[in-house]
Amino acid sequence: MVAVDKEGLNAAYENVRDDKSDETWATFGYDDSNQVVHLKSGVNYDEFLEELKDDERLYGFVRIESGDELSKRAKFVLVAWVGENLSAMKKAKVGTDKSSVKAVLKNFAVEILTGEKDELELEHVKKVVQKAGGANYGTGQH
Repeated sequence: MVAVDKEGLNAAYENVRDDKSDETWATFGYDDSNQVVHLKSGVNYDEFLEELKDDERLYGFVRIESGDELSKRAKFVLVAWVGENLSAMKKAKVGTDKSSVKAVLKNFAVEILTGEKDELELEHVKKVVQKAGGANYGTGQH
């Protein structure tokens, strides 16, 4: 199992989950000693997407506002990013390392494992979260 900076991951995770925080995402990756650490946090989803490089593997924790006009609530997404230019060995390790990350980042509605940015476009992710959440009540207005 990979070493994880539990305190660092947990602090960033709790900050994204906190309704009073402006931060909507956090990324986690590998330091020089191959330990998973908190890398960066932010408020703009496009900035989160910019963190995803083709030659890197990282994990993201993202806050998505879900619900209808009368009942908005936060849902959380765990992203395991596997860049397409990674070695086969590093790609394979993401699967096993992810369990160590999930021991800290416990509460999320959806988990996405991908190396394709198209799968992480905001509208697509919102639809995935909506499907995972069950019923979608709205006023019927479009």
